[in-house]
Amino acid sequence: MQEKLPLKRLIRLTWLQTIIIGFIFYLVASSTDNPLQHVITYTLLTMSGILLVGVSDILLMVVIARNTSIRSKKFSFLRRLLTYLVSIIIYLLLRPAFAYVGRVEWSFWDLSSFFAFVGSGIVINTLITLLHDSVLLYEHKMHSELELSRLKTANAEAMNLALKQQIHPHFLFNALNTLKALYHKDTQVADDYIVHMANFLRASIYHHNANVALLKDEVSLLTDYLEMQRIRFGAALDCTINLPPETLNNYYLPSFSLQPLLENAIKHNNFTLEDPLTVVISQNEDTLVISNNIQNKKMKVASTNYGLANLAERYRLWSGDEITIREDADLFTVSIKLLKDEHSNH
Repeated sequence: MQEKLPLKRLIRLTWLQTIIIGFIFYLVASSTDNPLQHVITYTLLTMSGILLVGVSDILLMVVIARNTSIRSKKFSFLRRLLTYLVSIIIYLLLRPAFAYVGRVEWSFWDLSSFFAFVGSGIVINTLITLLHDSVLLYEHKMHSELELSRLKTANAEAMNLALKQQIHPHFLFNALNTLKALYHKDTQVADDYIVHMANFLRASIYHHNANVALLKDEVSLLTDYLEMQRIRFGAALDCTINLPPETLNNYYLPSFSLQPLLENAIKHNNFTLEDPLTVVISQNEDTLVISNNIQNKKMKVASTNYGLANLAERYRLWSGDEITIREDADLFTVSIKLLKDEHSNH
């Protein structure tokens, strides 16, 4: 994004600078023997010179910025060269006015007067350009911080999308293998499985580019995945969701947060009708708690890092927080802080 000149700030600073210097000049001049009328006139002429130099600096920056970046050395060089030249011309043009008010005869070739006004133009222009530079430096800093923030957000969104895209091939591979096995056993059950799989895929495609999702939508997505697993495991899989409607409708999670957690629990535990896998999803203040009983498989399951590691990284990228994982003798628990604002970079 091209950086623009902060014209309003520059104009406000120029007016403020003109008033302050004019007021100081008035206080100094009023302490002399000059008549009050002359003091006021001299003050207005001084303020006019400062204002004209300040405005000319702004106008020259606007003209130069049309073809040159305001951060370039060319912009700085041309601005310095032209503003000093213009400021000297402005003060030389004011020279007759000061002489007229002071009722002093003047000549263009009066070197002492000439160099005095040239020097005044240089001093005033130096002061004005320094103050204007402070505004430009502040604007550069703000622009750089904004660009850095945008780059960080774009990078986080790209990484988030890449991590989410890992979920779909992994899910499809397992789902199609299950579907193949079901069709050899019961075609009606296999048809039901396809319905839930289609719902899950439709929802996942619809929210494919979303970084965060309403908790209600995440639970709906999880429900279709859960029904698919219940077709496979029956009563051996017991999942309870204890979340009030106000929580479902007012909080958010990074999209595809819940399904990998249930998949992770199924993958790493043995469970039967006699010893079912019990998964409970509940709320503890502003935290979502997902817990399951531990019945580890005797044979170590090869990990593809599509579960907890994927979720932890995506949650860190989008929210800046870490998920909390606890494991004791009988219970495995994952705690995720609920997000309150869909459009905030948490």
